[in-house]
Amino acid sequence: MQHRPELSFWQVWNMSFGFFGIQFGWGLQMANMSAIYSYLGAHAEQIPLLWLAAPLTGLLVQPIVGYYSDRTWTRLGRRRPYFLVGAIFASLALVAMPNSSTLWMAAGLLWILDASVNVSMEPFRAFVGDLLPPQQRKFGFAMQSLLIGLGAVLSSAMPWLLTNVLGVSNEPTGDSAIPLTVHISFYTGALLFFAAVLYTVVRTKEYPPEDMAAFEKERAERGGPLKVFMEIIRGITSMPRVMAQLAIPQFFTWFALFCLWINFAPAVATNLYDPDTTSAAYRAGAEWAGVCFSIYNAVAFFFSFFLLYLVRKFSAKAIHTLCLAIGGVGMLSVGFVTDPLWLIASMIGIGIAWASILAMPYAMLSNGIPQEKMGFYMGVFNFFLVLPQIFASVALGPIMRAFLGGEPMNVILVGGASLLVAMGTLRFVDEERSEGLVSPPAAD
Repeated sequence: MQHRPELSFWQVWNMSFGFFGIQFGWGLQMANMSAIYSYLGAHAEQIPLLWLAAPLTGLLVQPIVGYYSDRTWTRLGRRRPYFLVGAIFASLALVAMPNSSTLWMAAGLLWILDASVNVSMEPFRAFVGDLLPPQQRKFGFAMQSLLIGLGAVLSSAMPWLLTNVLGVSNEPTGDSAIPLTVHISFYTGALLFFAAVLYTVVRTKEYPPEDMAAFEKERAERGGPLKVFMEIIRGITSMPRVMAQLAIPQFFTWFALFCLWINFAPAVATNLYDPDTTSAAYRAGAEWAGVCFSIYNAVAFFFSFFLLYLVRKFSAKAIHTLCLAIGGVGMLSVGFVTDPLWLIASMIGIGIAWASILAMPYAMLSNGIPQEKMGFYMGVFNFFLVLPQIFASVALGPIMRAFLGGEPMNVILVGGASLLVAMGTLRFVDEERSEGLVSPPAAD
């Protein structure tokens, strides 16, 4: 395997910066889509199913993009063409989303947006394995976590900032049921998404295949969609041991996150403000929910700096176990808050867990999978993120009606319990001995 030299801090920053734009767009979606659905007339039990686009596109797109990006080489490199194409289509979808006139138009645009985001996002995970030596990979994933946090902080709070700092009206605009602040936020997100990804494409070079003749032969023999599908199935059934072990904690982790993402804004707006979705108080509650998302992402951003220190001293498994415990307690505490300001304390715990979720599982995984199949296995690993979200999208509506009184807040409590279960199952994961400690970045 070709030796990878250690990269400097700013080289790792440049190769990760595109994730800032991706997360800005994704953060807008996470903080605002449930409210957008509510503005367009959706009931609380309908919202989980309307979110089905997000995990299902990840399930379909990420392993395929991973498979093909492993077998791609162009003048732009291996992963960068996917970054750029995904960014173009995601930016167009972000512009169109706040102009949705019907519930199903918004749901359809979410499918397009999520598919495009996945095309850009999946190769970024493999990018770390491509460009960094094993001892620097935890540092690379922690850097991604840092930039993800920064993008999410700004995007989640943007409608609230526009209303409360810049004085922009949060009333619906023109014939749209969606507030003007949401329109401006999504337009800004489209610009930043494309610009950040373009920065990484321009500022980072990739290593060509070690044996170009063998690479071209393999690419020529790649075959059609059926062969690709069969190779994906074989890859799943023969997945590395550490990936199989991480499947269970990842399932419970991402089920918990999906419970939070799709129910937090309706829960806060309904329980702490006003259940009338057409009222100014409800819109204020939805904006405050976005601020809370910004807070937990800000905590993740700043905690990522601490992660850069922790990964030099402790194993990824130990760090992740503690962070999930803190996050589970934070999510459970949301259900006991009576003053919106106290949600800040809950968000601190969730933010600590989120920083670790974005980095430590990939650090545990990256040294246990073959270098030449890094993109493919990172895509397959995404199954254990999206399958629990698909389950939540399909099952949470009936579960809410039958067992949870139709209350979004009760779903968040279920999510908190699920995060604690994920923490407990980490004890069955064996870390790779080759993981090592992260070396300090070299100076420019």
